[in-house]
Amino acid sequence: MTIVLSKEQLQAIMPAAKVENIEFYLTALNNQLSDYQIISNMQVAHFIAQIAHESGSFKYRRENLNYSAKALRAVFGKYFPSDEMAEKHARNPESIANIVYANRMGNGDSDSGDGWRYRGRGLIQLTGRNNYTRCGSDIGLNIEAEPELLAKDAETAVAAACWYWQSNKLNGPADQDDIRLVTRKINGGYHGLEERIAFLNRAKEVLNVI
Repeated sequence: MTIVLSKEQLQAIMPAAKVENIEFYLTALNNQLSDYQIISNMQVAHFIAQIAHESGSFKYRRENLNYSAKALRAVFGKYFPSDEMAEKHARNPESIANIVYANRMGNGDSDSGDGWRYRGRGLIQLTGRNNYTRCGSDIGLNIEAEPELLAKDAETAVAAACWYWQSNKLNGPADQDDIRLVTRKINGGYHGLEERIAFLNRAKEVLNVI
């Protein structure tokens, strides 16, 4: 049975979310979750919990790379190995993205601009040229050529998040209520796990998951 989410349900799951941001995504979520076989209450609860965390309760549509020098050294020390280099690029998101994402995930070198062009966007922060190309091919939109669609168009953002979920076979661990595995497959680790669990617990309550 297809779940139809309401504005009130999403607000209960994400108390800090602004109404206009919930309204931006609501129709697209109801249009597309079932298309990607995210249909059980447990699956939907896990999906909403993850996108709630990844998007800052639907606030962020693009990756925030506005780091201080100190933060660059702490978070991206591999790419900014000296204080001098960190100071040079601090508070310059485009420059930071082009360095951090260079020569990986299908991106070119730091001069290519691919790091900034294919930085994280959408509800699960799709990142890297390869992911943009594969996702676009599967959902039928050329987001490699128009990456901003992931930030500007709700249907595209939801389709990309659902595609990522389906591509990584996340319904399985969601059905097993294994939030650690779901989180690791999305995040690569367990960053923000406590907040993800809090979103999940509220989603379960709202969706009557027993």
